[in-house]
Amino acid sequence: MPNSLAAVVTAIHEPLQVQEVPFPEIESGGVLVKVDAATLCGTDVHVWEGVSALPDGTPYIPGHETCGTVVEIGGSRTDLLDQPLNIGDRIIATYPFCGHCYYCTVARQAVLCPHVVPYGRMRSDRPPYLLGGCARHHYFPPGCDIIRVPDEVSSPLAASAACALRTVMHGFEKLGRLGTHDTVLVQGAGPVGLYAAAVARDRGAAKVLMIGAPAERLTLARAFGVDLSLDLEAEPDTAKRKQWVLDHTAGRGPDVVLQCAGSLAIVEGLDLVRRGGRLVSIGATGGTISIPGGVFTGKYVDVLGIVMAEGRHFYEAVNFLASRRKLFDFERMITGRYPLEGVTQALQGMAGFREVKPVVLPN
Repeated sequence: MPNSLAAVVTAIHEPLQVQEVPFPEIESGGVLVKVDAATLCGTDVHVWEGVSALPDGTPYIPGHETCGTVVEIGGSRTDLLDQPLNIGDRIIATYPFCGHCYYCTVARQAVLCPHVVPYGRMRSDRPPYLLGGCARHHYFPPGCDIIRVPDEVSSPLAASAACALRTVMHGFEKLGRLGTHDTVLVQGAGPVGLYAAAVARDRGAAKVLMIGAPAERLTLARAFGVDLSLDLEAEPDTAKRKQWVLDHTAGRGPDVVLQCAGSLAIVEGLDLVRRGGRLVSIGATGGTISIPGGVFTGKYVDVLGIVMAEGRHFYEAVNFLASRRKLFDFERMITGRYPLEGVTQALQGMAGFREVKPVVLPN
């Protein structure tokens, strides 16, 4: 089999190069797909910019949100529902977890597995080579869960479910019950925030508020169930933002805050959430923040952290897209479409907030 083609990061924050990359040997349980769509997210930008960790340096193929059609299977393989996997199936896949460490077996927190293989940041000059979505082919090693994509879900949306929406589903699982009287505040108007708003609305929230930027995304947020939004760029004063929130929550603050913006938002979210409320931190974090001890022992707030997701969350994500497609205009989240030669421009568009969810179409 000839080599595949991929957009490769050869140096941090430099333009990508389209290169030939070898195909791996397909291990027992491994799956090779032809990439139908690979969406990009903020993590891809942060890794490319050198802000987030890159395990082994360059070169690597970016993209950890991949939907593809199966072209080769190592032996026999089943999907998450224990159904036989076939050539031609359209799938998304979890990161591979080892299945035998303390976190996989005893703690049942596979997302903390020390042997996890994260797509979109592993070297492309070592086997198994094709571990990023910005390529004509993507290899899913043994140890990953395979999730079939419903016919009603487009490949770009399915790809976005493989990170943004599956993480949101994990967050709502950890949050637990959402009451029909609850007001939810979403911090951040990116893909994670938009999906979080849609799920909050679908789970029965009485009111969904959002603080984020830019203004164009807040306009889009209305299609995802947001009742009222505040432009972060137009209102930089935290005291005035707090007053806006109090004005729309009977002076108490929201019952639930969904942090979908980054570590700095956690501090503000803890200030905004009502006494006895809950904050779920979903957005990528970094840096150091200071939290008053009274948040836990006086304000009585539950703080819940989220790391990645497991197979059931991927399954919930694609089925949410399929079953709720008439309630929410999900396709509006997919903005620019790029070939392999345009991945640099797609990353730049994400970095500059000109894109909501760009998609790379390698084939």
